[in-house]
Amino acid sequence: MRRVLMFFLLCCLSLTSIAINLDGKPPAWAYVINPRSTAPSSPPDQQTHHVPDSNEAFTTAQTQDLFTAPDWHSGDHPPMPEIVSHGRKPDIFACGYCHLPNGLGRPENASLAGLSAGYIIHQVTDFRSGARQSSEPRHLPTTNMITHETMATPQEIAAAARYFAGLPRKSWIRVIETNTVPKTHISGWMLVADIPVATEPIGRRIIEIPEDLQRTELRDDTSGFTAYVPEGSLKKGEELVTRGGDGKKPCAGWPAGRWERSTDRRPITELHRAATLRYPIWRAIGSSVVADAPPGRQVESRRHDRHRGLSSFTEALAPLHLWIN
Repeated sequence: MRRVLMFFLLCCLSLTSIAINLDGKPPAWAYVINPRSTAPSSPPDQQTHHVPDSNEAFTTAQTQDLFTAPDWHSGDHPPMPEIVSHGRKPDIFACGYCHLPNGLGRPENASLAGLSAGYIIHQVTDFRSGARQSSEPRHLPTTNMITHETMATPQEIAAAARYFAGLPRKSWIRVIETNTVPKTHISGWMLVADIPVATEPIGRRIIEIPEDLQRTELRDDTSGFTAYVPEGSLKKGEELVTRGGDGKKPCAGWPAGRWERSTDRRPITELHRAATLRYPIWRAIGSSVVADAPPGRQVESRRHDRHRGLSSFTEALAPLHLWIN
């Protein structure tokens, strides 16, 4: 068997210059951190909610319960194992709460649908051992994964891995090339559009927002996301996927259609668009902070342009998984 390199981005990052924030902080668009609040939290209301094409009804409190994955569309997927639907109190949150019953996840976490069970198990093992971390220790979703989900038993992890591995990969993020994007703010560990709507230059960012914020907040797993990317990103991504670019190898399976599964290679499509950049940054330099420079003072290398293109193009290709030779 051919020796297969880990995700191409991880390798090339370690060999090239990388842009660093001049203020030493991660980029807000890729590491979305909820702002600190001194206001006392109020209990969720008991209003009952509905979403399109579902006969289910959940209260606000139920949609915010980390030990219950709101299952609006139970007919769209196989029965969830207990660890996926409810976790195990008091230590382990429901896997399906964050990653959703369809396995496609949200911007603050990973898309698991269609990945191999062995690969998923390997990642949980890395979280437990410390081999996989976050460059941003304030990122609560990753912290929860490390401190809570790694307490699952091998049997529970295997059950969750088999469930997510059996789910189909679906188109979940609509990619739009543009020079201007909606102005956004942070809410619920993700970017959401400002109201009233205003726009600003995209710069060298990927801006990913919910298609329908209310449905996303209700954990409706039929309401996806829009990723705004700089113009030209898809062309750059296509170059990397089909030809490799700069003498690098193209993605495995292109164009022969060998969409392989493996336990030791990271699929590009595991991550949402902004998260696609977070993981290789961490793997390349450990826990150091790497990011875009502040507006007007960018010291970005062209490698980051290529990474944006790769993440944009692979999402446009969904539901296919692409691997790197």
